[in-house]
Amino acid sequence: MPPILEAHNLVKHYGNFAAVKGISFHIDAGEIFSLLGPNGAGKSTTISVLATLLAPTGGEAMIGGHSIIENPTAVRQIIGVVPQEIALYDDLTARENLYFWGQMYGMHGRRLRQRTDEVLAQIGLAEQAIRAVKTFSGGMKRRLNVGVGLLHRPRLVFMDEPTVGLDPQSRRAILDMVHDLHRHGISVLYTTHYMEEAAELADRVGIIDHGKMIALGTQQQLTQQVGRHDTVHLQVGEEPHAVALANALRAIPDVQQVSATGQHVVLVVRSAAETLASVVSKASDVAVKIRAVDIQEPNLEAVFLHLTGRALRD
Repeated sequence: MPPILEAHNLVKHYGNFAAVKGISFHIDAGEIFSLLGPNGAGKSTTISVLATLLAPTGGEAMIGGHSIIENPTAVRQIIGVVPQEIALYDDLTARENLYFWGQMYGMHGRRLRQRTDEVLAQIGLAEQAIRAVKTFSGGMKRRLNVGVGLLHRPRLVFMDEPTVGLDPQSRRAILDMVHDLHRHGISVLYTTHYMEEAAELADRVGIIDHGKMIALGTQQQLTQQVGRHDTVHLQVGEEPHAVALANALRAIPDVQQVSATGQHVVLVVRSAAETLASVVSKASDVAVKIRAVDIQEPNLEAVFLHLTGRALRD
């Protein structure tokens, strides 16, 4: 069976700024493919081009055998889009929002009513169907946003950072919905900057940074690209201490990548056993107390840190 999506050397410029720089990848039928990268990497622009919302500056993509350039109308009948921004009308009820968007898809009458009921049940909002969206929590709005993209039974769903800003329970609900789509054979292009989401959901992951696809494959294949390594998580007292420690640790030869977030420092090292003594010494040099250490086997987080770090240096 041919891929549901084939992108070839996609390019998108805004004036002199290149947001997407020659990206190529494919998505098989029934596959969850994740575009993983930091904010500003080009993920949303890539989805907008593939969804025919933006014209590419260069390159081509085929979706269900149709060109996004030559036959965008046919492409739109195949895809569903769940944008990062909530695309709902607050004064309408959940059911009314689905009716409105269903009509935009060309659905009417009994077919639209039946499909609306099915989607409300699928996204867990059947009991809230006649409530105004302005009374919904952020997580409920996100679920309804997903429901809009599923109304016309698309073969391929684009989901652009659908869990941003959600509490853990709402985030879990969205991830479970993606698993459900997978079970029903629907292909998904899922963008995220959360490494654990890509690790849980995706059959394959494309790591994107500065508009370039810098790595692509299964988690095992990506780990093999990096080679043997350990991931070391350090917890310190305060955020300034984490930054100071991260800066000091970059001087250690065996440290491949360092990042600091809040009170945590994450290292990618060739061997934790051989590096920890140097880490402790550097912490002492900058007067930072390490409160906790967690050493993990190779994982997607380490791959992401290593490869994005390499791209930034390049």
